[in-house]
Amino acid sequence: MAIKLGMEAVLKHKVGGQAGGGSWTALGNVKDVTLNLETGEADVTTRANAGWRATVGTLKEASVEFEMVWDTADAGFTAIKNAFFNNAVIGLQVLDGTSGQGLQADFSIINFSRSEALEEAITVSVTAKVTYSATAPSWIGG
Repeated sequence: MAIKLGMEAVLKHKVGGQAGGGSWTALGNVKDVTLNLETGEADVTTRANAGWRATVGTLKEASVEFEMVWDTADAGFTAIKNAFFNNAVIGLQVLDGTSGQGLQADFSIINFSRSEALEEAITVSVTAKVTYSATAPSWIGG
């Protein structure tokens, strides 16, 4: 059995989105990362289902939630901050390892909330959602 630990996972970004210039760069200044994958549903129940409700999946959606230490000298932090304030597309890869598998898509940063706990470092909670793009989201490496 090949288990993966969260600390082995990698969150990468690319300024300008998947088709943007430059290369994918790991965001080292992140804490816990959550990749949310869901699908809508449509009720396709008919009388032929013998009293059972039938459902099919429709549109998929994805969001990524993570925390970063507030470090204005960190290039990754700056890229996420700029994507939020400039309403700019940013490419993200949410992978289970350096060359692992996971979601790759263009995202819009929709939450950038700063927390200033008295005895902790200042952090920012980030939420990114898949956005309009000429390049569709894809599952890579798997």
